[in-house]
Amino acid sequence: MAGPQASLPCAWRMVGLALGGCWFSAASLHLPWLSAAGVLSSRVSALISPMYFPQYASSTGCWTTQESTGQLKLGSIGFAIAQHLAQDGAHVIISNRKQHNVDHAVTALREEGLHMPEHCGGVDFLVCVAGVNPLTGSTLRSNEQIWDKILDVNGKAPALLLSQFLPNMESRQGSVVLVSSIAAYTPIPCLGVYNVSKTALLGLTKTRAVELAPKNICVNCLVPGIINTDFSHLTVEDQAFMESMKKIYGLQRVGQPEDCVGLVSFLCSPDASYITGESIAVAGWSPHL
Repeated sequence: MAGPQASLPCAWRMVGLALGGCWFSAASLHLPWLSAAGVLSSRVSALISPMYFPQYASSTGCWTTQESTGQLKLGSIGFAIAQHLAQDGAHVIISNRKQHNVDHAVTALREEGLHMPEHCGGVDFLVCVAGVNPLTGSTLRSNEQIWDKILDVNGKAPALLLSQFLPNMESRQGSVVLVSSIAAYTPIPCLGVYNVSKTALLGLTKTRAVELAPKNICVNCLVPGIINTDFSHLTVEDQAFMESMKKIYGLQRVGQPEDCVGLVSFLCSPDASYITGESIAVAGWSPHL
């Protein structure tokens, strides 16, 4: 497996995690459930971006974002988040199980003149964007393997990852941003089990917000709408579905990855330190209307 963009003298070493969320040593973090990684989609990849904002944190501060999509690509939500935070002065470290994905992303950011450091310190925030959907169809067509695969990646892995990160965050009053989907509120028929898995993240957000409040760690959830990425191309290309969204909800356009980055940056900043347990849609319409 490919390593991070550079050596990281952190409290962990990076290897592939089951959710495609990040790369940590199963030995150093004691993750026995990583043994199931072999049954998960080989398309799952990861983006980890520890970042440091001098105006907000100590010299050892490290702010972390994470992306799990089919592939780490320049048009993904995760890359857009890393790019935006780096532009804001964050120090971003990217890791992926495919070294060429890491090299491609790091090169693209450095060509913009953004600093990509070789080391990181502690963890001040964590953003989990886990998403895999190996089956297009209803829950009625899904066997146990499909249920296990999707729920392991999209639901269980972010929960267990946060549990492992906690010792590195609890003394820093950090922030956690989970990333669900508008399908949690308005299920898309062809994304049966995926809908369920993303709904579970809404509950995880509320539960972890209560559990971590005594540690001054905020937990919130970004709920992207229909965003123009490779992952959502089937939905975007479904003209009947898009027309119904426009007619019923007044949706005027398909979202872009860049539409999500401002909210994530805000939720990870001290400006959002009094906000927790919230799930916020970035969708061009509100599922609460």
